[in-house]
Amino acid sequence: MQRLLIHAVICLCLCGQAPARAEETLTESLIKATQPVLDYALNLIGSPYKFGGSDPDKGVDCSGYVKHVYKQSAGIELPHNAKQISERGQAIATEELKPGDLVFFNTMRRAFSHVGIYAGDDKFVHAASTRTGAVTVSDMKDKYWSKRFDGARRIEVK
Repeated sequence: MQRLLIHAVICLCLCGQAPARAEETLTESLIKATQPVLDYALNLIGSPYKFGGSDPDKGVDCSGYVKHVYKQSAGIELPHNAKQISERGQAIATEELKPGDLVFFNTMRRAFSHVGIYAGDDKFVHAASTRTGAVTVSDMKDKYWSKRFDGARRIEVK
């Protein structure tokens, strides 16, 4: 119940409704396609952290979390390794980020050692570490994350 409440609050903050129009823009259709990914990702906030884990009930690490979210919400199989995940999809600039895109960070003195799912408004959802102990939302503009940002990728969701 707590996860559902957190999910609802975050969606209200990040997922504003677009005005109704006869024709849908490319950006709107992209957001529509990736919305199930973000919805599922947000629903797992509070899941425990476990190094090497990929089951949100038992614990997930960053790549296990992303792998699980994409498999369950979009049927897309990703590797259980942040560096290998970074080799998938299309590289995109920060200003092109849309909810559901993947964001990568250097947290272990090597490129692409951490991955999360972009939620919008400079926020991302990720299985942070043993320090936080759970899937959480962080701000990419925070000093820690902004210094370690490695880039972003878009995985095509159909």
